[in-house]
Amino acid sequence: MDISVVVPLYNEAESLPELAEWIERVMKENNFTYEVLMINDGSTDNSWEVVKELHEKNENIKGVSFRRNYGKSPALNTGFERVQGDVVITMDADLQDSPDEIPHLYKMITEEGYDLVSGWKKKRYDPKTNFLEFVLVIQNGCQFKEALRPQNQNYSHQTVQRHSAQGERHSQSSRLQLRFEGLSPRGGEAH
Repeated sequence: MDISVVVPLYNEAESLPELAEWIERVMKENNFTYEVLMINDGSTDNSWEVVKELHEKNENIKGVSFRRNYGKSPALNTGFERVQGDVVITMDADLQDSPDEIPHLYKMITEEGYDLVSGWKKKRYDPKTNFLEFVLVIQNGCQFKEALRPQNQNYSHQTVQRHSAQGERHSQSSRLQLRFEGLSPRGGEAH
């Protein structure tokens, strides 16, 4: 599989159908094999019901739902533990990250040799903030490049696996407390 897109979400029911359609269009236009892992972080709206409906329409969309809100980091970690793609792309569910950037990011990792491309927006289109700048972080001996366009963090599968293995020491106790509901490949719920 070419790409895994991990989407942590909290109360994003309204934006999920548009995001799913946008990702699907980009993947089909570029002939990528893919999966979208939507991690519902204890939403109080009907986000989880929307994720299940999207899965029924498109088997590439998979989901995990936490029973309560744990935060973005545990949601991302849960997604990272399940990814199957050669490249892992994280996106927010609020449509602030453009799926149209996926081909460029994929190329940076697969053809240009980067392990991680990391950056964030200088300008957001919501009231949260208007002045974020790109930051470049280098660690673990990986080759990084700042993204030229707005995007979250994007990883090679090997980088995710290395990070997960190193993070085991720190996340074991918190992972034991997580209870989640997931979608099996055939559309039923798994507990």
